Amino acid sequence: MRLWTVHPRYLDAKGLVALWREALLAKAVLEGKTRGYRNHPQLVRFREHPQPVPAVCEYLRCVLAEAGRRGYRFDAGKIPAQPVAVATIEETSGQLDYEWRHLCTKLAVRDPVRLESFRAIERPDPHPLFTVVPGGVRSWEVVARPVRS
Repeated sequence: MRLWTVHPRYLDAKGLVALWREALLAKAVLEGKTRGYRNHPQLVRFREHPQPVPAVCEYLRCVLAEAGRRGYRFDAGKIPAQPVAVATIEETSGQLDYEWRHLCTKLAVRDPVRLESFRAIERPDPHPLFTVVPGGVRSWEVVARPVRS
């Protein structure tokens, strides 16, 4: 499960579809509707939010909007029709930067043309639910270690 800090506009088609599915799974977990993934580290930010379920629904709303801009038909009925005002979640610049590098690695394989269109971007815009603050990669992040030869 990856609930990206980066804005969904940077994701390729496969990544956007996966994000929609994974965020819906996160919503089900936060609603107590599934037993799987209850302790997944990507849920920390939402669990700590004063309104976890509305926050993940607003996260999904942005993903849905991006899908609509691309002409995809995600099921809007999976989230409440009316937006809810929720507080943003502080996320660190280090976490955003780490995820950007991670996404660029994926795009290099899955969609190099899309990656090329982002070459001039040093730091991407975050998903609107997040406010970026100084700091490193979060302790809950599973950091990929380089392979030693």
